[in-house]
Amino acid sequence: MKIIGYVCDHILPTVTQQDAKMLDAINIAFGTVGEDHLLDKSKLGHIALVPAIKQWNPGIRIVLSVGGWGAGRFSLMSRTEDGRRAFAKSCADYVRENGLDGIDIDWEYPCNDSAGIDADPSDRENFTFLLQALRDELGKDKIVSIAAGAGQYFIDGTQMDKVAAICDYVQLMTYDMRSGFCAEAGHHTAPYASGDGREGFDTLSITRLFKKAGVPADKLVIGSGFYARRWDGVPDVDHGLFQKAATTGQYSAGYTDLVDNYINKNGFVRYWDEAACAPYLFNGSTLISYDDPDSLSAKCDIIKNEGLLGIMYWEHGCDRRRELIKTLWDRK
Repeated sequence: MKIIGYVCDHILPTVTQQDAKMLDAINIAFGTVGEDHLLDKSKLGHIALVPAIKQWNPGIRIVLSVGGWGAGRFSLMSRTEDGRRAFAKSCADYVRENGLDGIDIDWEYPCNDSAGIDADPSDRENFTFLLQALRDELGKDKIVSIAAGAGQYFIDGTQMDKVAAICDYVQLMTYDMRSGFCAEAGHHTAPYASGDGREGFDTLSITRLFKKAGVPADKLVIGSGFYARRWDGVPDVDHGLFQKAATTGQYSAGYTDLVDNYINKNGFVRYWDEAACAPYLFNGSTLISYDDPDSLSAKCDIIKNEGLLGIMYWEHGCDRRRELIKTLWDRK
């Protein structure tokens, strides 16, 4: 089981020797597509730390992730062969110059402008062409990967069978499955469905959806959210679970902060959804959804039972005492 961690550039200085030894890969977040449609690396201020991390674990792969929520210009850049080739070359040059091991594309999302970015129906084919351009420039020995949205919308906007043939692996963002667009207070990163027709908001359902779309099991990496989502104004019915809230699911505390300030503290009680294998907190009006060691253990079972490649998480800085990372390491 591979363990892959997304690490924001400003969090890189906190990566320790022990961290490096527990991880198979680090995705540095984020480069972006610049106004000139080449790689914009202006926010990557700690790339010089890469050699030290590799000394701690010579086997670790360190990949630059390009994109992220609200990062645009993918659609415009990828509409021409010249644009794709120029971008891919700028990525390959940066990989070589900094001793990196590949490029991870986090385009959220092809054919979809919900993040306020440029989009076009041609994104579906151009996404494939872009990944092929990266493969051509990087060669077979470097990693080309993607982060995929956890839903049918991502499959509809891409050619996942062709994408999977190009990529080393596909990382499913099986978090934010209920998010800032959803007023139903519920699990945002659950391993399994809770039943009652609620399939589609859980890791196992999404995994099987991508298998059906043509992604081999051994190229699938599921995701863990090391942060919480919270809903306020939740009716005190069934401890708030699946109730309509006054707000949508807002980005909330990281796991270490949850342990210190929320889990069975300050009026919040931890509950466990047995069917979903997912924890949540409720204080009578606010529901908080998150991953913990128990739900991660269930996700590791999915990896084993479904023959998947591994698990990735967002984001390293949310687990300051490494309780979740150690859980994954112990199940490796």
